[in-house]
Amino acid sequence: MNGTTLHKTAADRAEELPGAQLEHPFGDDWEVFKVRGKVFMLMTEVPGRPVVILKADPGEAHALREQYSHITPGYHMNKKHWITLEGGDGLDRELVDELVTDSYRLVVAHLPRAERPVDPHTYASRMRAAR
Repeated sequence: MNGTTLHKTAADRAEELPGAQLEHPFGDDWEVFKVRGKVFMLMTEVPGRPVVILKADPGEAHALREQYSHITPGYHMNKKHWITLEGGDGLDRELVDELVTDSYRLVVAHLPRAERPVDPHTYASRMRAAR
């Protein structure tokens, strides 16, 4: 998957998520997706390379970085809790969709229960069953 397709795939998935909103708090070069005011995905270009930055469980983030050369620690974010995706071999639509959804769920899980647009513990399994 090339960088342009990566950006489109990630943005398309993020826009499907309940309560997700796109903002540009850092200027037009950064697309920031939030749920209830909390960031779950950032997109920009790092010296001409499109990247997607996502929240990830620390153990899963480590495993993903080990398995995929195009997944690295979060650019300008906490390296333990965030990952950066770059276009390249091994990244496909299904993986990108799953990583965006997981990032969203991690953020929703830390919202007060009354503010959650979905149940973060069941949302992903329902979505996978529907696809």
